[in-house]
Amino acid sequence: MPTTTSKRDHIFQSALSLFAERGFDATTIPMIASDAKVGAGTIYRYFENKEVLVNTLFQHYAALFTKTLEEDYPKDAGIRDQFHHLFQGMVRFTNEHEHALYFIKTHNAAYFLDETSRSQFNHLLMILEGFIDEGKEKEQIRDLPSKALIAIIFGGFLELFKLIRAGEIEATDELLAGVEESCWDAVRHHE
Repeated sequence: MPTTTSKRDHIFQSALSLFAERGFDATTIPMIASDAKVGAGTIYRYFENKEVLVNTLFQHYAALFTKTLEEDYPKDAGIRDQFHHLFQGMVRFTNEHEHALYFIKTHNAAYFLDETSRSQFNHLLMILEGFIDEGKEKEQIRDLPSKALIAIIFGGFLELFKLIRAGEIEATDELLAGVEESCWDAVRHHE
């Protein structure tokens, strides 16, 4: 018999997958319940409503992603080494939490996010913008708006992992190194 924790975990995983694939508005509590193999009433024992569920999910994964990027961050290293750390963090996070980064990216400006979710996302954004701003100051990153540069990196990265999940390309070390270099080349300052 599944424990209370495992039911909640199944709900969490099902909600993450469905919100990432279908979006918030097209995902219903009965869909999540069916995918998690629990009754809809079980979901309401853990989460007051769909908004509470999506905010709990968003805060959880935004915090995990933030922790992944901050852990062992090489703040005294060069900008390229810092970029490598951030890129590898995105790879690790996506490998460990398949739909989470796409979920964060597609829901970060959503109308249903509460103040805690927005604050968590802003903290994550500050890490990335801090890196980019430092790179711009050192004239190693293009002088474009930070959010545009973040969009370039994440857009390419998320598209890559979509192709990998679809089985259209294989995630080899060589491929990931090449994509990292391509993303770096897209944002670095060119002489």
